[in-house]
Amino acid sequence: MADVTTIHPLDRDEEAFLRALGRVMTLLPRMVDADMLEEHPIAGTEYMVLVRLSEAPHNQMRMSDLATMCGLSLSGMTRVVNRLERQSLVLREKSPDDGRAWLAVLTSAGWTQLKQAWPTNLASVRRHIFSHLEGCDIAAAARVLERIAPC
Repeated sequence: MADVTTIHPLDRDEEAFLRALGRVMTLLPRMVDADMLEEHPIAGTEYMVLVRLSEAPHNQMRMSDLATMCGLSLSGMTRVVNRLERQSLVLREKSPDDGRAWLAVLTSAGWTQLKQAWPTNLASVRRHIFSHLEGCDIAAAARVLERIAPC
């Protein structure tokens, strides 16, 4: 930790940015969830799990890797996968390579749900994010965010 004498208070712009970022981090997932749940039986986090599985080799991932990619704890990912399992969108299998590890596997019903939910998610993201960024350099903004939270 830095010595308290070397820490400078945030200036007005930094404080405004930090507060706005906090609001976005809190409200954006809620807004996308509301849009998704209005039309589909899955929330935004569940949709993102289906997306990640759809992009993985053989449409499966270790639960721990999936949790990391989605920014969730392993217990949080377990709760999400449990909900998806109850809907037959994902199933859990023991890893053939490591008997201690579990894989989340996208089912054909999961693929179908993902395809059906994609337009709703896209419209929500466009409405809540990109419609507010007209004239902004999106690629530059993405690079800045990547510096804060690298993949």
